[in-house]
This record gives sequence, structure tokens and C-alpha cells, in this order.
Amino acid sequence: MIGKIRVFLEMIKFEHTLFALPFAFVGAILGAVTVEKRLPEWSECGWILLAMIGARTAAMGLNRVIDKRIDARNPRTATRAIPAGLLKSAEVIAFIIVSLVLLFWAAAQLNSLAVKLLPLAVFFLVIYSYTKRFTWACHIVLGLTIGLAPLGGWVAVTGGVTWTAIILYITCALWTAGFDIIYACQDVEFDRKEGLHSIPSRFGISRGLSIARAFHALTAAGFALLLVLTDLSWWYFAGMIVAAALLLYEHRLVKPNDLSKVNAAFFTMNGILSAVIFFFTFIDLVVVRSW
Repeated sequence: MIGKIRVFLEMIKFEHTLFALPFAFVGAILGAVTVEKRLPEWSECGWILLAMIGARTAAMGLNRVIDKRIDARNPRTATRAIPAGLLKSAEVIAFIIVSLVLLFWAAAQLNSLAVKLLPLAVFFLVIYSYTKRFTWACHIVLGLTIGLAPLGGWVAVTGGVTWTAIILYITCALWTAGFDIIYACQDVEFDRKEGLHSIPSRFGISRGLSIARAFHALTAAGFALLLVLTDLSWWYFAGMIVAAALLLYEHRLVKPNDLSKVNAAFFTMNGILSAVIFFFTFIDLVVVRSW
């Protein structure tokens, strides 16, 4: 069983939970300070953490089960656990069920709105993996799914949704859609052969990267708008500048005729960016104001 769990965690890239988790806590801190005029309680942070683990694990498990036949035909993904025979679909489904139970349990400890929004969250978790079968807007759907992390953090501590929360949600969604377009560039030939949809396979790698740049320019604008609409100060502003620089560097790593650094752009830069936004938001709203 321990071996199965280890393979499952490797399959879903559990460490990449760090992409969305910092934004969940950004939403929690910003929501608590902006709406409740307080900081999140430790218990709220704990339930948010468990909810994020459940949601992220269920989402990736669903993706691997739904895409198992596609993954088996793609040389890049053929060594994943299910097509390689390391895990059976039924075993992964069992892990998914446990993860969804964890998600529902954690949400139930927070507030009623968190529970009411769960069906919508689960819908996005499931539908994303199917979207590349019929629309090149699949990246946007993924963005709307990952964007639920900061929105969920906000709802967890406030029990409501404001326009500021929506802007944070859209900003995170645009960031995710942009880096997912970059990642999809490496599967253009396979996607076209299989009849799968993505922005790079529909519009070409060069135009796809241009669209990703546009999404990330809007992401930077969203970060700036949050500075205007909230009590965030120059500490957050410093983090926002660093995040914008990381986005610029991410796009310098990937060129239409050179995709060799896609993994660095996708995994490394985006993991750092989410941590940067959280760190400077935490310094601004928690550390400095506690003095």
C-alpha cells in the first residue's frame, strides 16, 4: 500500500500543489483583512490546507483516469502510472474518492457557502479533462478551475464573495491559462494528429506564445488592480514587481523554435511566482501590521 501511495503521489505530481496553495492563502489573508478586519485563524488555515490537498489530488487523479488512453498514445506521457501498468484505474478512483471526501469534510468545517460552492468546484475538476476533446479554450477552463483556490480561500474566511475576490479569481485564472498554453506547445504535433484541441495546436506555437504573453500581461494588471482596491501597501507592490519580472523571464525561456526550457518555465518559474505573491502579501498584511 505504501508503494501504491508513493506511485500515486508521483503520478499526480503532489509537489505541484504548491502552484495553487499559496494563492489559496493569499485569498484567505486578503479576504480576512479586507472584509473581516482580522487575520485568518489557525483552524481556518488548517481546513483550507486540507481542502486544497483534497481538491488538487482529486483533480489530478481524475485527469489521469480520464486521459489514460490519450496518455498511452503520447510518447511524452506513456510512462505515467496508469498507461505503464503501475496503477489500475480502480485504484486511482479509490484515491480520488478519498480525496473528495477530504475536500467535503474540510469545507463543512468552514461555512455554509463553502459547502454550497462545492458542486461547482467538483464540476470544474471533472470537466477540465474533457475540454481538450472539443475546444481550444481548455486552458481557460483550467484557469477557471485553479482560480478557485484563492476564491475558495476568500470564501473560507469571509463566508461571502466580493468584487475584489472576483478580480483575484480572474487574475489567478489568467496566470494559469497562460502557463498552460506554454506547456501545451510541446504536444502540438500529437494533438493535431489525435484531433485534440489547444491554443498552440489551433493557432500555432508562435501565436500561442503571443496569446500566453497577453494573458500574463493581464495577470500583471490584475495584481496591480488588487493593490488599488485593497489596503495592500508597498511590500505587496515589491512582490508584484518581482512577479512581473518572473513572468517576463518565463517568456524569455520559451521560443517558438526552442521549447527545451518549457519545464523550467512551467514548473520552476510558476512555483516561485506563487510563493513570491504569498510571501510579500504575508509580510504586508501579517508581519508588518502586527508591529
